[in-house]
Amino acid sequence: MDLKLNGCRVIVTAGAAGIGLEVARAFIEEGARVWVCDVDQAALDALAESDPAIRAARCDVTDRAGVAAFFAQATTDLGGLDCLVNNAGTAGATAKVEETAPEDWDRCVDVCLTGQFNFARLAAPLLRASDNGSMINFASAAGKHGFALRSAYAAAKWGVIGLTKSLSIELGEDGVRVNAILPGIVAGDRQRRVLEAKAQRLGKTFAEIEAAAFSYTSIRDYVTARQLADQILFLASPRGRTISGQAISVDGDTKMLA
Repeated sequence: MDLKLNGCRVIVTAGAAGIGLEVARAFIEEGARVWVCDVDQAALDALAESDPAIRAARCDVTDRAGVAAFFAQATTDLGGLDCLVNNAGTAGATAKVEETAPEDWDRCVDVCLTGQFNFARLAAPLLRASDNGSMINFASAAGKHGFALRSAYAAAKWGVIGLTKSLSIELGEDGVRVNAILPGIVAGDRQRRVLEAKAQRLGKTFAEIEAAAFSYTSIRDYVTARQLADQILFLASPRGRTISGQAISVDGDTKMLA
């Protein structure tokens, strides 16, 4: 299927590893031009060796001055912007609300929610000028169901859905689509660390926590980063031109998180 993304100008936040890198690579395969940012310098160094077609620079999405500098560099090189993928996030603390340190709450919300605002506000004028403008924001199944012991993360991801719905209305008059992706249990180191932290917190084994997590899904298997990338490519393509304001679950039919 030709998604007609050749030449599409794309920014992916936190794109030097994990899901973000898979998304960036998928766009490159379709002939798009891609810039990514990341806070992990080691990941950026590895990316320069493994994927020279992906342009990259260090940037913390919570640092507005740094975001502005990165954004100017990337969009000047790209000559505009057609798609923003707000992927950057952090797992936050695994703790009861009364045991959650305020600084841990602030950091999680800053990265997962405010970081998306920091990019969206700069991207909006350029997306309005595109003939195929789109924004895809990463939320989570936690932004649909809530998540005990992960209140900061769940609250931030619910906020992402509210931001997405609001921007879809605000930008829709100019033909810009804004959608949110809600991953479930995604294969990879980050998900493993989350499950390990919960197992330690509850005094259970990793296998017990993993089995409990899958017990609330219809398809008891991990979501892959490539599945998420494929969904994003479709939303960013002209084929997705009337899909906007949606919170799209890619989660094996998750009923709840516990």
